[in-house]
Amino acid sequence: MTQNAPEAGSTTHPIRPDLDRPPHARLDHTQPHNAQLNQVSKLFGSFAALRQVSLTLEPSRCYVVLGENGAGKSTLLRILAGLLRPTHGTVSVFGESQPHEARARIGYMSHAPMLYDELTAEENLRYFSSLYPGRPCLTPAEALRQVGLDPKLDRLFGQYSQGMRQRTSLARVLLSVPEILLLDEPFSNMDVESARQMVALLAGFRQSDRTIVLTTHQRELAAPIADFVITLHAGRIASITPGFAAANPDRHVAHTGSTAQ
Repeated sequence: MTQNAPEAGSTTHPIRPDLDRPPHARLDHTQPHNAQLNQVSKLFGSFAALRQVSLTLEPSRCYVVLGENGAGKSTLLRILAGLLRPTHGTVSVFGESQPHEARARIGYMSHAPMLYDELTAEENLRYFSSLYPGRPCLTPAEALRQVGLDPKLDRLFGQYSQGMRQRTSLARVLLSVPEILLLDEPFSNMDVESARQMVALLAGFRQSDRTIVLTTHQRELAAPIADFVITLHAGRIASITPGFAAANPDRHVAHTGSTAQ
């Protein structure tokens, strides 16, 4: 990837992780949790995408999931989002035995932006907010400002740069104020500076009792906000290790808070 200059109007200020959080050497299953998987396997015919995966996901934590293509990363997120049912094992999200029953409290960002190229960002978000009847949502303008975009930008989504497209996709996820963020390759096709800005945005969300689970092939980008690094291999958990954020709770993550023009 080539590193581009920051977008116009950017400023730098720190986002502080939880200063009173001690380092963790392992997942603590005794702590309150937002989601739990117990011996989850997912089969597609004779192919096992996930094999006996057990995890407990706590609030105010960021879990970075690594693994080669086909390791089961996207399948894990789709099961947590309630888009796939496990073949074996159980999944609990906010105490619900079926994750789809808690879907309004879950934000899922897939590889595809799931937005319409022929609409502006605000028009897109206005449509998607209408899909949450009865749930208090951010306004489109609030969601766009949270990700550093100008809600008055009168440009079609199809004309956005890749970094702006990813930010708008994240704004769509944030509309319903979800308590779990599931992000599948959020840095995909982004230049280095845009990816760092995305990491800084996520650092802020991590502090508000949200659980973040993100998959990536770019471990170094997500390292500053990772409480735990989960490595999948052939559908199994190969390792769970403490991340940089857990080992350095007082380390600041610089936030380039740009309002794109």
